Amino acid sequence: MINTDKVSKVGLVIPTLNAGARWILCLDAIKHQSLQPPRLLVVDSASTDRTTEFAQSAGFEIVRIKRSEFNHGGTRQWAVDYLSDCNIIVFLTQDAIAAARDTLAEIVRCFDDPTVAVAYGRQLPHPGATPIESHAREFNYGPRTLKKDAAAAKQLGTKVFFCSNSFAAYRRSILVELGGFNANLILGEDMEFAARAIKKGYANVYCATAPVFHSHDYTMAQIVERYFDIGVFDRRNPWMREQFGSHRGEGLRFIASELQYLTMHAPWEIPRALIQTAGKLVGYRLGRLERLLPIGIKRRLSMLPSYWR
Repeated sequence: MINTDKVSKVGLVIPTLNAGARWILCLDAIKHQSLQPPRLLVVDSASTDRTTEFAQSAGFEIVRIKRSEFNHGGTRQWAVDYLSDCNIIVFLTQDAIAAARDTLAEIVRCFDDPTVAVAYGRQLPHPGATPIESHAREFNYGPRTLKKDAAAAKQLGTKVFFCSNSFAAYRRSILVELGGFNANLILGEDMEFAARAIKKGYANVYCATAPVFHSHDYTMAQIVERYFDIGVFDRRNPWMREQFGSHRGEGLRFIASELQYLTMHAPWEIPRALIQTAGKLVGYRLGRLERLLPIGIKRRLSMLPSYWR
């Protein structure tokens, strides 16, 4: 039985922009959840399709912003401030589809532990996802729930603050206590907050019992753009590596795991995976060198050109 006092304090926020074909599936999955948050909010970046129409029909409150105003951390922090009556705020992306009836209930249940500041759910590949994407989800989102705090940092390294804004929930009081999401980040506002929370003695929970379908089949250009942004994030937030260690070992472990997985399940995808790995490395290295690049080049290389205004 779900605690109704807790339910009454839960808000669900989805940032949107021309949500596309999966949007109806996302909304339908929310409609059939065992936990129905009373606050449903869509923050829409000037969609030109029927995104807001469908959301409104599903009971969401709609707030519209200019596309140039969207910022991963800043837009989410605005929603946190707006939902001041909620003690737990769940963020979902428009292409993430709840994969079980209790997905929302399970992630909210993590906050029964008062030390938990943030929890993120398990991501499963969308039906029809490529073997490369299927492996990425299997590697990063295993079958076992894990509480990650300062005590776990020595063993987990940078994985201790790993999180995903595609589906994560936050205790609002701790967000406020720690100053909220950082609006000056190109991405990674979820992980940056998780790292700050762990540093202050709170916990980041990976909730394997709260699954969503979520995966991407990025083009090579999109891969370079995403890893350029990751490189920018890492260069501008050196304290996270200094506090918890380098990403390098985890990256090498991922590559070895991917090659092993593809050898077993889809060997014809190995050349594509190697090319993608090269694209990730090029994008990341350029991101780490972004201070040497003119603004125009950075806008072309980034998934979020408006960040560079």
